[in-house]
Amino acid sequence: MELRFIGIDPDTNYEGSPTVWVDGDTNDLIVQGLRLDPSDLQKLAAVEWVEGHRPGVPDHEAVVRLPARMVQLLREACDAIEHSELR
Repeated sequence: MELRFIGIDPDTNYEGSPTVWVDGDTNDLIVQGLRLDPSDLQKLAAVEWVEGHRPGVPDHEAVVRLPARMVQLLREACDAIEHSELR
């Protein structure tokens, strides 16, 4: 897997900050973010977001929080995917 670094949280303190990459082989977004706190996870588990879909987060998945200041990095990552030769 070839990862293309897009950017890191601009307010990083250099200790595992939220980061965005694009997988060059699949065009998937790879996102590192802050773990949700237990109250946020409870909120997710309490709502059936899509009819017939079990609520909550399966054990093989993770939900992370990205600061709003990283929106531009996500746009850049989406642009990179949209303009990739893999599309």
